[in-house]
Amino acid sequence: MNVMTERLIQIVLLVAIVGGWQLGVAAGAIDVFFFPAPVDIFNQVLAWVADVSFYSHVAITLTETVLGYLVGTALGVAAGVWLGLSRSTARILDPFIKGLNAIPRVVLAPIFVLWLGLGLWSKVALAVTLVFFVTFFNAMQGVREVNPVVLSNARILGGNRRDLLRHVYFPAAASWILSSLRTSVGFAVVGAIIGEYLGSSAGLGYLIAQAEGNFDAVGVFAGILILAIFVLIIDSLLDIAEKRLIKWRTSASERPA
Repeated sequence: MNVMTERLIQIVLLVAIVGGWQLGVAAGAIDVFFFPAPVDIFNQVLAWVADVSFYSHVAITLTETVLGYLVGTALGVAAGVWLGLSRSTARILDPFIKGLNAIPRVVLAPIFVLWLGLGLWSKVALAVTLVFFVTFFNAMQGVREVNPVVLSNARILGGNRRDLLRHVYFPAAASWILSSLRTSVGFAVVGAIIGEYLGSSAGLGYLIAQAEGNFDAVGVFAGILILAIFVLIIDSLLDIAEKRLIKWRTSASERPA
């Protein structure tokens, strides 16, 4: 099955789902109070897009997401590589890491609001906690999966600790880290949205909370649709970055069997 056929099937499925939804609303089989018509949702999205003030909400959510994503990823990769290389330290900190990871992130949101206020950084902090552990565990596991033969050969060739990190550990853990990056994008958005939902005066989460407060299902679904498109765009950018950073994966997949 070629790429064009797969894309055609995806379009047909999308049309069938949305079309069936619209027909169900028109026939009265679907209650518009809970599931508004797709046409109304689309019109609400167009109305928001046409409003200049809407982009300030998008910019705020985007800023919170990007900051939380970058900070959480940097801390997660650094801590994961460190504990992946230091097994004894990892064993000492293991119960504390598991305890922190077991805390529901939603519970932390009010605490961050108390500490950092209703501004930008409380949302960033919540996004960081969601992104950190996903990246951390993948980076640590990736470092531990390094082939010991390759590691021994690099040491025999005179590689120091910095050379091993650059030429052995990071390339070996790259696929683990990049897979966690794609997963953690959604968590970064979730952290920003939950923070805005619980307390803010701007952002996409604020728009969704306002729509919910007014029992406006169209606004809620429109916000969800925009968030889905938002995450898909970021995921596509990460896909391009992954193909460029891990060139050996593409060449290996194209190699004849």
